[in-house]
Amino acid sequence: MSTVIADITMSLDGYVSPVSGSVDELQNWVMNPDSVDTEILERATAATGAVIMGRRLFDIVNGPGVWTSEMAYGAQPPGPQPFFVVTHSVPDDVRLTRELGMQFSFVDDLAEAVEQARGAPAAGHVVIMGGGDVIGQAVELGLVDELHLHLAPLVLGGGTPLFKDGTVHTYRQREVRASVNAVHVVYGRRSRVEE
Repeated sequence: MSTVIADITMSLDGYVSPVSGSVDELQNWVMNPDSVDTEILERATAATGAVIMGRRLFDIVNGPGVWTSEMAYGAQPPGPQPFFVVTHSVPDDVRLTRELGMQFSFVDDLAEAVEQARGAPAAGHVVIMGGGDVIGQAVELGLVDELHLHLAPLVLGGGTPLFKDGTVHTYRQREVRASVNAVHVVYGRRSRVEE
């Protein structure tokens, strides 16, 4: 069975997007990568079999000029991964399908989106790429096997938090890699046997 990975960048004070909504500063490790950032991103993208995202993030990447034929998921040209968007309203038009041939399914339940992504024909992990609300829900529901956090060296002082108050789950640290732009941390969910 494929591993479900929540993968997101956050500030040192735990926010995944600033009050302004622009994530450019947070994503510096993707847009101006050093060799460590490049290795992390390429390895993660190559291991991805299906991607899950929320509707707000979908609306951003589906916007004009955001994901393009040169840069889409993983800062790579569009790949074969199917995308599952958690939403209660299906958009009338999907620019990414029309222009780039990317495959999107719209699912109104997060757990169902994970099941459908696991059943996708592409081999690899299921990656929940965000936004923060979708990842927070996935953690709360116990759907996340691994948490991949990219800590940007900035304090936002507010914005969208990754976790809600009262969220308690235990993870085991598996990997830490530092670059000029971020600290990349991988945590694996601890099983009840380990606790």
